[in-house]
Amino acid sequence: MIYRIGQFICRIVLSMVFFAKIEGKEHIPANGPVIICSNHKSNFDPPLLGSYIKRPLRFMAKEELFTSKWFGPLITKLGAFPVKRGTGDRGALRKGTQILRDNEVLLLFPEGNRSKTEEIEDGLAGAGYFALKSSATVIPAYIKGKYKPFRRVTAFYGPPVPLDDLRNEKASSQEVTDHIMTHIRMLRDDVEENNR
Repeated sequence: MIYRIGQFICRIVLSMVFFAKIEGKEHIPANGPVIICSNHKSNFDPPLLGSYIKRPLRFMAKEELFTSKWFGPLITKLGAFPVKRGTGDRGALRKGTQILRDNEVLLLFPEGNRSKTEEIEDGLAGAGYFALKSSATVIPAYIKGKYKPFRRVTAFYGPPVPLDDLRNEKASSQEVTDHIMTHIRMLRDDVEENNR
């Protein structure tokens, strides 16, 4: 209930302030485990990616955000779970894997941190780890635009990333992440080409 209310409020704010637009929602499977992997620009990214789709998103957030007596429980109900940044947080890895086993949707930002430029940086191995530890469909996403009042921001969802060959070849987590990042960049290039 709180999640749906949060979605509604975020849609209003994002639509009115940032003229938010979403394209490619049809690529997200209606059921089964899904990993959405996106470039990362702002703290507004999770609400943008989650507010306009039917399926609830689960996502990692730095553990410091959960120390507040009111904010921690709130973001937990909005789909967040804590991660210790800069470490191989086994608890967060187990939690993410369980989310996918429960056939939920896990949102990841493989770059790890918000990009200070418009470039899409290399991704960390975590995204590949979750892809290999599950049968999840991996959906690339690309966020275009800057979060400035009355300037449009658009989230694009692309077709699923083909992973069968890499899974069969027992590729490393980093190799799978690199493959996913290639598809995010391909989606960006398609978007930029179509908007010229």
